[in-house]
Amino acid sequence: MSVHTQAVQGKKTSRNEEFDAVVVGAGIGGMRMLHELRQLGLSVKVIEAAPEVGGTWFWNRYPGARTDSESWVYAYSFSKELQDEWDWSERFATQPEALAYLKYVADRFDMRKDILFNTRVNSAIYDEQSNEWTVTTEQGGTYTCKYFIPASGLLSLPYKPDFNGINNFQGEWYVTGNWPEEKVDFTGKRVAVIGTGATAVQVIPIVALTAEQLTVFQRTPNYVMPGRNYVLTEDERQSIRANSDTIWAMARQHFFGFAMAPAGRVMADFTPEEQQKILEGGWEAGGFRFIFETFDDLLVNDESNAVASEFVRNKIRAIVNDPATAEMLCPKDYPLAGKRPPLGHFYYETFNRDNVSLVDVSNNPITEIAKNGVRVGNDEYEADVIIFATGFDAGTGALTHMNVQGRGGVTLKEKWEHGPRTHLGIGVDAFPNMFMISGPQTPFANIPVVIEGAVEWIGQAIKSLRDNGLDRIEATPDATEAWNDHIAQIVNATVLSKGKRSWFFGDNVPGKAHASLFYFGGAGEYRRECLASAENNYDGFVVA
Repeated sequence: MSVHTQAVQGKKTSRNEEFDAVVVGAGIGGMRMLHELRQLGLSVKVIEAAPEVGGTWFWNRYPGARTDSESWVYAYSFSKELQDEWDWSERFATQPEALAYLKYVADRFDMRKDILFNTRVNSAIYDEQSNEWTVTTEQGGTYTCKYFIPASGLLSLPYKPDFNGINNFQGEWYVTGNWPEEKVDFTGKRVAVIGTGATAVQVIPIVALTAEQLTVFQRTPNYVMPGRNYVLTEDERQSIRANSDTIWAMARQHFFGFAMAPAGRVMADFTPEEQQKILEGGWEAGGFRFIFETFDDLLVNDESNAVASEFVRNKIRAIVNDPATAEMLCPKDYPLAGKRPPLGHFYYETFNRDNVSLVDVSNNPITEIAKNGVRVGNDEYEADVIIFATGFDAGTGALTHMNVQGRGGVTLKEKWEHGPRTHLGIGVDAFPNMFMISGPQTPFANIPVVIEGAVEWIGQAIKSLRDNGLDRIEATPDATEAWNDHIAQIVNATVLSKGKRSWFFGDNVPGKAHASLFYFGGAGEYRRECLASAENNYDGFVVA
């Protein structure tokens, strides 16, 4: 047994245990919540399906996995000592390094003793008479608590299309969101990658290095920003530590939770030549600086976005040698940021390799997984390995797949049949004392920044209840409808609403209601809205 999994393990049990709070998930959100609740003196049990902490960074072990946020802000800010002790090695941390960081945090703050590993939650049911939640697990455990806090993650339930014939395929197949721990060897193999979203953009360049042949099946091309990753020097790490207060202050106020300042300019104020020069600077800087440090109106002005979109298309045409392949890789029917833009690490360059080919399935979709490969119409592409990089049932998926029942037995799945309804992305009417961390209708932004703001708010709400002799807090129906309308108004004022098959709206999952799954008013503005609610006696909530 690994030293990192010898903490409490899931076992078949029928014993009932009582805690002040039960947290579901030991990823970034669940671990941060555990620390916050301990500071309040509460008894806590964290229930985790995996044998280790890490959440997303445990399960997503696929080749090339790394953060799209700069490592020094894809971290916790609650401990100055932790920031001083940990050394990030690269601008964008790899999956092993991100997981190592979270393991270090778990050990540094002795978290494992309060985490139940290898245990999956089956149901969480609220009892109105006792004002308690009863959480049951697939292993037979029962846990009662005052506060139920799902921290199951916004991208934790992989979506794999139900292709015909998958069971007849004679080769190996993998889902990126549930990748095996052991190394997968692609040497000399014909590999098919289905999907070209953020995960596939990371997988494809790595697999291409050793595969005999790599065939990429693309339904919707993406605007891929260059990562421009680099190894951090000791001087750079010292500078980050010295300026950590300023860095975190910037990140908390930034639209997407990054340590970036607004550009302070809009595109219409510049000549076409000047626009191209500024865009070139953003492209060379790498990461999401192309979007956030060039012009402040790229996400809200169609004309400005069109110029930036064409700039990216011209970069694709310049990088990819074959004109037909380059055009297939160019998004043309939706704006930049209409889908989640990935960061690439030699993604477009990979299509210049002799062993890599691109298949457009936008109008001629995959018809089945055949015995020896992938069939598209009358054509069959032979493969020894298939990688499904088909994304997630984002935002709501992990929550609606648990049997979460509120007052009157209503389930979250029923409540959200037509899309999520929350207040602040934290509370749901008819679900008292349930606090969601990075739930639907919270910001889509650098997730540790979003999580820390939500966790601090939840901690203060619980402290306020206890200090005032109260024991229940619940979002009101009016507040949830108002928040939903607010979110719709915000997103409809941006180019994000014009995306194609975007998981921002659940459009990547057949049958899922089209609704904005995220708050696009910005991480800084979201923090201010949460603070305003708390300062106004938790406006939008009934406290009793």
